[in-house]
This record gives sequence, C-alpha cells and structure tokens, in this order.
Amino acid sequence: MSNRHEIVEKNVGLLAILIVIAISFGALVEITPLLYQEQTTESVENLRPYTALEMEGRDIYIREGCNVCHSQMIRPFRSETERYGHYSVAGESVWEHPFLWGSKRTGPDLARVGDRYSDDWHRVHLRDPRAVVPESNMPGFPWLEKNELDGKLTSKKLVLFRDTFGVPYTDEQVANAGEDVKGKTEMDAVIAYLQSLGHAMK
Repeated sequence: MSNRHEIVEKNVGLLAILIVIAISFGALVEITPLLYQEQTTESVENLRPYTALEMEGRDIYIREGCNVCHSQMIRPFRSETERYGHYSVAGESVWEHPFLWGSKRTGPDLARVGDRYSDDWHRVHLRDPRAVVPESNMPGFPWLEKNELDGKLTSKKLVLFRDTFGVPYTDEQVANAGEDVKGKTEMDAVIAYLQSLGHAMK
C-alpha cells in the first residue's frame, strides 16, 4: 500500500493544487499584517499630492521609460544612504499608482533628486545628458521641449487619484488643473516632477 506522500507525488494535478494552497497561505501570512500597519498605509507627515504639472510629468516619465533605468527606492544600507540620502519608507509611496520603486539602476536612484540640481541643469541634462555628465549612457529627450501640454485630461487624472486612491485633491485643484498645465512643455512637466521627488523626507 502506497503512503500519502507517494499519492501526492505521483498525482501532478493534486500536487499542483497543494502547491498553490501552500503559496497562497504563505502570501496571506506575509501580506495581511501590512494592510493594517500604520507605517505602510498612512502617509508620512510632510507628504503632499503632486501638483497638476508634476502629475503630468510623472506620466511622461513613465511613458518615456525613465523608470526602467532609474529606481526610486533607497535601500537601508550605509552605502546607499550616504550616496542618496535617507532610505525610502512606505509612507512616501501611499499615493503612488503604480509605484516606481524599481530595482534596476543603469542610472542613479532618483528618490531624493528633488532640489539637488537646478531646473536649468535638468533641462540641459534631459536635452543632452553628456553635456553635464560626460560618461552618461542616458539617451537625450530633446523633443520634450517641443511638445506642449493641452491639459485636456489633467483634471480627470486628479479626480481618478482622488476618488480611487484617496489622494486628497481639493475641488479647486481639480478645477484648475487644466489651466495650470496649459502652455507648459513636457520638459517643464518632467522637471517639475523630478524636483518634487523626496520632498517629504527632506
């Protein structure tokens, strides 16, 4: 008579079902407590929502694939905190959808890049990275200066983040969003977004 282990090991379907159950149980044990911890669900004290221009810049940042090469998550190691600043905490990302932590660092981490360089530096860097960082392998994005924002969907984006994700946008911010970005270039928007990064942990 075969033992129970042998029955499971010889029945591929049953083995697959039991594996899924085991992994699901493990995931619930790991994830469920995080849903109720204040430090992972509450925003840090100084966190503010992105402005309309910063929100547009974030979308362009994602569209251009910047998050593929730049992470936005400083790990709690001395080598990282000495270079980039305070390690990242969950409360900084509660309004990030999708979050842009990333893991690949072809370029430096950008979690604390806000206010580290001037707007003019960013403008030159985005237009021609090697003009300011000769060893850079980052591509240039000169077309961002030519593309103007029309603001047609900006209010809808803010409403989506407010109603779906609980980002505390006011009715006034939503109403003025289109006008706030109108006439600005995509370059202006990306720079505004980059300058906002890390503001809550300064």
